[in-house]
Amino acid sequence: SNLDSFSQSSGLDIYETNDSVVVEAQIPGIPEDKVEIFWEGNVLTIEASVEETEEQKEAKKTVYKETRQKSFHYSVNLPRGVNADKANAEITNGLLKVTIPIAEEEKRKKIEIKTKK
Repeated sequence: SNLDSFSQSSGLDIYETNDSVVVEAQIPGIPEDKVEIFWEGNVLTIEASVEETEEQKEAKKTVYKETRQKSFHYSVNLPRGVNADKANAEITNGLLKVTIPIAEEEKRKKIEIKTKK
């Protein structure tokens, strides 16, 4: 499916549990306060960026500085209606996990068959 091939190429994983849509994003080495998550329309956007400065020191004088920018930008169109107000996000070992409950009206419901008497 589209979602599967998209996941593998982007470091993003999307799956559904019984009552939630879960989006997992790889953001190694980025502190929590540098990560922003937005919800608009049916699109979830995850942005993260951090600058790392590395100095090579030699006999207590700085020889050169190297600044590297690490950034991630994920944008995903969720396949069904969710309740974004109740979304929950957590980061564990460089993995950001966003859990968004599926909206009540989108949940699978059984329709009873009424037998005519």
